[in-house]
Amino acid sequence: MQPVEIYTSPLCGYCHAAKRLLDQKGVDFSEIDVLANPERKPEMIQRAQGGRTVPQIFVGDLHVGGCDDLFALERSGKLDGLLAIS
Repeated sequence: MQPVEIYTSPLCGYCHAAKRLLDQKGVDFSEIDVLANPERKPEMIQRAQGGRTVPQIFVGDLHVGGCDDLFALERSGKLDGLLAIS
């Protein structure tokens, strides 16, 4: 399974929804809280090619996007395949 990283904030409902979906799918992920670690936010913005809002989700080296993008992949049936690519 591809490593999954998600940049979040504890105040963000979309972050909680994205993490819930990943948890429901049994996906282990690394969470980077940009509120608790503000020095990581510039890294997130660079990796997300300018994306400044949370969540920003990465599967391996691929920038998935935010919560809506993650749920769109799930609805289209593409998320499982993306997670399984080695």
